[in-house]
Amino acid sequence: MSLFPTGEDRVTVDEAVRRTRDGDAPAVLLDVREQCEWDAGHAPGAVCAPLSALVAGEELPEAARTRPLVVICRSGQRSQQAAELLAARGAQVVDVEGGMRAWAAAGYPVVDDSGDSGSIA
Repeated sequence: MSLFPTGEDRVTVDEAVRRTRDGDAPAVLLDVREQCEWDAGHAPGAVCAPLSALVAGEELPEAARTRPLVVICRSGQRSQQAAELLAARGAQVVDVEGGMRAWAAAGYPVVDDSGDSGSIA
């Protein structure tokens, strides 16, 4: 049985949290923003794989290779591109509507690499 229903390609931030952070959630939150954006602030527990690196053919980080993916960016545009690319490579993937802006607006935490409060540029 698939974690993601057939035909589903976008989820809300609340659904993204449920799939990636609640209890034994099986999916990985994959942040496809560039490294400088990630460094400024990201979701706790997310994994970084910039869209530019994915387009260049780089592999996913090991933590994301064998699990379903919930892809996020700043506003939701790059994550849609990444989701299409990853789906074409055989990944089970959805992207997050509104991206990290919606994540922060919903009150979910944003941290920097030190675990301190981060920001979305």
